[in-house]
Amino acid sequence: MDSGSPGNGSEPAYTHEAVAEATSDSLQLFLRDISHRPLLTGAQEVDLAKRIERGDQAAKDRMIEANLRLVVANAKRYRGAGLPFLDLIQEGILGLIRAVEKFDHRRGFKFSTYATWWIRQAMQRGLQHHARTIRIPVHVAQELTRLRAIERRLVAELGRDATDAELAAAAGVDPAHLDELRAAERIPVSLETPVGGDGDAELGELLASEAPSPLDEVAVELEEESIQRALERLDENGRRVIVLRFGLGGREPLTLRQVAKLMNLSPEGVRKLERRALRRLGEERELQALAA
Repeated sequence: MDSGSPGNGSEPAYTHEAVAEATSDSLQLFLRDISHRPLLTGAQEVDLAKRIERGDQAAKDRMIEANLRLVVANAKRYRGAGLPFLDLIQEGILGLIRAVEKFDHRRGFKFSTYATWWIRQAMQRGLQHHARTIRIPVHVAQELTRLRAIERRLVAELGRDATDAELAAAAGVDPAHLDELRAAERIPVSLETPVGGDGDAELGELLASEAPSPLDEVAVELEEESIQRALERLDENGRRVIVLRFGLGGREPLTLRQVAKLMNLSPEGVRKLERRALRRLGEERELQALAA
């Protein structure tokens, strides 16, 4: 599939046209194509992110293309929840585009970890939209589905959310009718709404309000990655003391005496190592950013 011409001012073709028009056969070709695209190294991600900040469309396209496999992997997580696989991929690509636009390489986080939240959020938004439309009249649901497709296309073309006026014009409807459609879409949906191919799962099982949000999950991953990188910059003894004292990596926190016995040191020696290591960690910019 054509990935679009870099630098033409619009999103590359694969973001919508290629995926939206895909048949089952062409979808297989698309999946096979992206499986052969090389992954980026950390240094390449940073270089592309810097170029994207300067408005380099080719760099933006490259970052998106290199992470399409991440979209597919997350789409499989929601397969059978109510949306066709192609629709999940479309929603996920929108999330990926947002992640590419908002990624801050200065934070030191891996792009894939950061992008995962945006991709899952976009897919969940699509699932929520689908769950609403199955509870309203068919003709309204069809119009909402068409509106959602137009909205996705405009986001891809404009590189931002479309205004109500732009969306109404593209859909050929009056802005007031747009408000009516949105009001219909806001009809409450029960968390017991059946979803999935056999209707044997409930919406609440996938979008439970009490479950950790993707943002919470990724925030934890980001913090763990930051802490791990900071620990690697400590000397071996300092790192071991921090890991044992604070129970990192799923361990039980140990007392000074327990650590001293394990390391064949005095409790005072462990205390000094801990203070020095904590002082060193406190100087790490990445951890300061997390605490901000």
